[in-house]
Amino acid sequence: MRKPWPLRPGDHVAVVAPAGSFDRPSFDAGLKLLAQRYQPVYDEGIFEQDRYLAGSDARRLAELAAVLADPRIRGVFCARGGYGVMRLLPRISFAAIQPKPVVGFSDITALHLFLQATGWVSFHGPVLTQLGRQSKDVAERLFQVLESSEPAPPLTGATTLVSGSAEGPLLGGNLSVLTRLLGTPYMPSLKGAVLMLEDVGERPYRLDRMWTHLRLAGVFQQVVGLALGNFTGCEEKDASYTGADVLRSLAEQTGLPCAAGFPVGHGEKNMVVPLGARVRLDATRSRLEFLEPATVPQTP
Repeated sequence: MRKPWPLRPGDHVAVVAPAGSFDRPSFDAGLKLLAQRYQPVYDEGIFEQDRYLAGSDARRLAELAAVLADPRIRGVFCARGGYGVMRLLPRISFAAIQPKPVVGFSDITALHLFLQATGWVSFHGPVLTQLGRQSKDVAERLFQVLESSEPAPPLTGATTLVSGSAEGPLLGGNLSVLTRLLGTPYMPSLKGAVLMLEDVGERPYRLDRMWTHLRLAGVFQQVVGLALGNFTGCEEKDASYTGADVLRSLAEQTGLPCAAGFPVGHGEKNMVVPLGARVRLDATRSRLEFLEPATVPQTP
């Protein structure tokens, strides 16, 4: 995997909206926090709205392509997930991309997967409209990981579902978005990967359906371990079972080392993790260790 340059305090970074439209107060709160560390820039077109999208496909595509290719922009932060990145994938060209961190999650999973399919490390972390609501340690980890050429600190605090350990590149993101890219040319190879999954607002039977899609597509025969993040609001009203119960039984059926509840996704804490970087999942100890730096210093 090719790795981006690390950020430095005071760097110019771009804020883009390649997916859904968003509310201004949440955006401003995240922008204020980002501006304490870097010099964020954005185009006023970011506030456009076309149904559920942050403007037309043409606007969002042009914005994303411009910042990825601009050598003055050292990092890219996505304003929101929602929906819309998949619509852009056939027209994105990374031929002129400059090495820089790209940060986001949820619908931005589609962009991450495309980046990994193209050979780039990127960063699953808070979007701007989420960042202002996150705790201080989330922002501290975000800046530390983006600015360091050392491996990211490990993640802990999960629960063992299936004991064991596995090593490989960390790939994945939002479960529902990932399943939509199966069978497309925008999906990286999952062979030998540790698969990270999270989601929000999906009832247990939908989690089962998407998980079964992965099984039927042979995904669990390719990956070597499962690191599950937050599955927020994934419950059935008045049911005798929980979303966590369903995920546990599904994970057990794979036989793969699996730990669930890492602070990643739509929950109270969305800790940044580098996608495409090599990790070691110690499911027995409920620990996700990062074995290599996610950035490389720029050659003078």
